[in-house]
Amino acid sequence: MTNTSDHSILICATCKGPGAARELRAALAERVSNRFALRAVDCMAGCERPIAVGLQGPGKTQYLFGEIEAQADIEAIACFARQFLASGTGWSTASERPERLYDKTLARLPAYKPEVKT
Repeated sequence: MTNTSDHSILICATCKGPGAARELRAALAERVSNRFALRAVDCMAGCERPIAVGLQGPGKTQYLFGEIEAQADIEAIACFARQFLASGTGWSTASERPERLYDKTLARLPAYKPEVKT
């Protein structure tokens, strides 16, 4: 089977432990495209609001959400993952994201663009 992952969903396995990260990863695996690699990672500095979940894609804005609960937020994360995948830039405003994520956004990082030297 060919690995088609060109995007990532990062799930913090530090604050609530690897078991909570595994539960969230398993729930997402059933709901998101295989273009997403689901990765349990070390601390993403969302310690005040665990579980932190990040989304990355090539040339796209990156997002970090906090206080993600496997049961309550899984559909919102899966919905946002579909939106993120479909977007060429990854950029979205809070009102475009699923309502459960409105107040859970910890960071939005602009896409990396190499500096052009003149």
